[in-house]
Amino acid sequence: MLQGVDLTVQSGTSMVIIGGSGTGKSVLLKCILGLVRPDSGTITLDGQDVTKADRDAFLARFGMLFQGGALFDSLKVWENVAFRLLRGAKALPKAEARAIAIEKLRRVGLKPETADLFPAELSGGMQKRVGLARAIAAEPEIIFFDEPTTGLDPIMAGVINDLIREIVVEMGATAMTITHDMSSVRAIADNVAMLHGGVIRWTGPVSEMDATPDPYVQQFIHGRADGPIEGVR
Repeated sequence: MLQGVDLTVQSGTSMVIIGGSGTGKSVLLKCILGLVRPDSGTITLDGQDVTKADRDAFLARFGMLFQGGALFDSLKVWENVAFRLLRGAKALPKAEARAIAIEKLRRVGLKPETADLFPAELSGGMQKRVGLARAIAAEPEIIFFDEPTTGLDPIMAGVINDLIREIVVEMGATAMTITHDMSSVRAIADNVAMLHGGVIRWTGPVSEMDATPDPYVQQFIHGRADGPIEGVR
């Protein structure tokens, strides 16, 4: 449960939020997106209270890579990538949406022939790439990454981390990632925030993370059993 999170993410930067399971990282993203309404406090985007923003226009600024991929099994890969492009008042013609989907698939290292496969025909790493292609399909200003390397082997995790970093820089997007994977933190982050006990314990540039004396950060990044963070015994 969040207990008064105070966090600022600068436009065009990559913020990574670390913390143990159940500390509220996913809840924080849901609050920003309006899926969970906080009991108190204010969340602003470009100075505007997000609860007062036009909902469709607000959500159109975001892209999301979900932890489990969250691909639609009954849709082909290109239809998954183009899902947002094919719906709503600004829906694109099918051929145009398909062309954009294939280009985004190419950007994440997948060949055009992948477009007509179904998610079940892909490996876990390929599914994650498809999820990333979908996240960037509508050229969002802000992208959320929820545990982007969960379930991947170290090599594929490294590939996904590199892709995320390249794409965020390329697009000039603002990124917010939640992860337990310290290799992801070092590969993706400009800045890091440590969430524990419902509050931000520490935040700063990733270059200062190893040197901070904060005991919560040090215990977490080194995976120590002893420290202020209580594990399951």
